[in-house]
Amino acid sequence: MKKHVSVRISRRGFVAGTAVLATGSLGFPSIGGAQAAAVKVGMIHPVTGFVAYNGQQSRLGGTMAVEDVNKAGGIKSMGGAKLEALLGDSQSKVEVGVSEVEKMNEQGVAAYIGCFQSPVGIAASQAAAKYNTPFLIDVGASDLIVNRGLKNVFRLKPGFGVCVDDGIASLGALNKAANNVAKTAVIVHESGEFGTGTAKLLAGKLPSVGITAKELIAHDNPTRNFDNIALRIRSMAPDIVMMSNYGNEYMLLARTLFQQKVNVAGFYSILGGGFNYKFVKDMPDVSQYMMDVNHWFNPKSAKAQELKKRVEAAGALFTFEVYLTYSNVMLLADALEHAGSADKEKLTAALAASTYKADLLPYGPTKFVNGQNQGGRPAVMQSLKGDIEVIAPEEFASAKAVFPKPKFG
Repeated sequence: MKKHVSVRISRRGFVAGTAVLATGSLGFPSIGGAQAAAVKVGMIHPVTGFVAYNGQQSRLGGTMAVEDVNKAGGIKSMGGAKLEALLGDSQSKVEVGVSEVEKMNEQGVAAYIGCFQSPVGIAASQAAAKYNTPFLIDVGASDLIVNRGLKNVFRLKPGFGVCVDDGIASLGALNKAANNVAKTAVIVHESGEFGTGTAKLLAGKLPSVGITAKELIAHDNPTRNFDNIALRIRSMAPDIVMMSNYGNEYMLLARTLFQQKVNVAGFYSILGGGFNYKFVKDMPDVSQYMMDVNHWFNPKSAKAQELKKRVEAAGALFTFEVYLTYSNVMLLADALEHAGSADKEKLTAALAASTYKADLLPYGPTKFVNGQNQGGRPAVMQSLKGDIEVIAPEEFASAKAVFPKPKFG
């Protein structure tokens, strides 16, 4: 028998209840007579495995959004239908992510949201396409996700192509303002689709801003020791170190470079999975002056600041997984309102035509072309004095960049 659990925004309760939520759903009692059938939403994230923290953060944001939609009266055009979350654990494994899609399809899911990792998202959304079920990619940077011609796949956030283009342009502007102090770079990346694709794009585009990639260094997931890679980087003496990897490896590499006093003009990552409040709070000395081009909230958005306070009051950190998954639930709810139905064909059409305003994010107007939102843009951030500041685009900036960074003593 399926368990019904009422979600609260308590971090302690969220973590403690993960095992139950993984197989359960959100239940809401009927009040006074017949109630519109709930709309089942499949959320698939790696809540166990080597990126479990990221998956748990995505799940937190998703369940908060479901609660907010339901508290606000549900889907009004569907008679107040509530959202019901079916929570799945991909375990960071492609085959498990696909299995979760199949399982949730049998339970009558209307749409999916997931999956944090690009390879899992690619396979899971392909599996969902067999049933013409909409799949919203909350986190997953590979542009292969939206380059396959699948009509059921939608990504609100930018992919690594846009992130690289914007990141290179911003790096060029920073370097120009610093009298072109940077001439060379070394790129360190995880060896999967996400890191490899990003690194190749970076190496090809760096010359456009007068910087040459000396070497691309790949590493496995997980990697427990970066001493040898740090020594290689120090021997090459690049001006910039660029990183594109998942959270644990990002933080370990950063700490190793700091410990070995690798002096460069800047550490500049594109989609650095570990550049977040946890990293900055846990390692303020290591993170100081590091920069990252990534998904971020709009610091000038009152709604984003309100959600940030709620998340932090519950004992969690306001990482990008939280507000990206939250925003995707809200995108889906908006599409359901316009469709007036959970019919998959109507819902897919409503998503394709969506003009949803992503209030929490530093985006332009939403417009999907082949499933990719053209208004999605990354931000450039820098760790300064134990906090994360937006340094570009200028209209969203909360601080001025420090570049080149001071050298290690």
